[in-house]
Amino acid sequence: MLNISIVLYRPNWEQEVNPLVEELKRVKCLRHIYLHDNTNDNIGYGRAHNMEIRKSAQEKVDFHLVMNSDIRVKAEDIDAMHDFMLAHPEVGQLMPKVLNPDGTQQYLAKRLPTPLDVFGRRFLPKAWMEKRNARYELRDLDLTRPINAPYLSGCFMMLRTKAVVEAGLFDERYFMYPEDIDLTRTIHRHYLTLYHPAWTIVHAHTRGSYKDKHMLRIHIQNMCLYFNKWGWFFDRERRLFNAHL
Repeated sequence: MLNISIVLYRPNWEQEVNPLVEELKRVKCLRHIYLHDNTNDNIGYGRAHNMEIRKSAQEKVDFHLVMNSDIRVKAEDIDAMHDFMLAHPEVGQLMPKVLNPDGTQQYLAKRLPTPLDVFGRRFLPKAWMEKRNARYELRDLDLTRPINAPYLSGCFMMLRTKAVVEAGLFDERYFMYPEDIDLTRTIHRHYLTLYHPAWTIVHAHTRGSYKDKHMLRIHIQNMCLYFNKWGWFFDRERRLFNAHL
């Protein structure tokens, strides 16, 4: 069985949330959909999802899907991913191929970032970062095949409940942004964290920190928290995980 949680902030119910929920209701393995609205009291992305993941753990639901409301996915693909994880207990987390609405690919399976990967792609000229950014986004690998990547995007995280509980859930010190890096790398220690292109979703990614100075400040602050936790220039685990790709 599967629970799904979606954290909302000023949601577009008519065009985005309601159509998604109607599709999710068709998922055969579904137990509950949790819609957590952060609009009036924004407690943070990871903290809100943790409240629902704990319910999955208490209910002994095997899998928990964390997803954004700006995702379009077919119910039968969620059932197929669920069945895949049932058949592969070594997989702790799964993310399908992610497309933009125009059909181009989003490169959301990545190596663990260095400070240059994060801040360079935001503030340095694009041409300077092109080759490094391609490697960070695993574009040097064959993305038509499954990849055990240490960083999978938080827009769609099919999680084995046992694995995410063992990892300690999302680190609630992050308000938003690097909580997905943090959780994936922790699960990656003991399970496969798998990008699998057998299934495809569409993500209408807005890249808020590129358009809003307030969101940019939040992004910078939380990435600094991440590097303070794991290491700015000396992160042995990052070097180990990235070397295996």
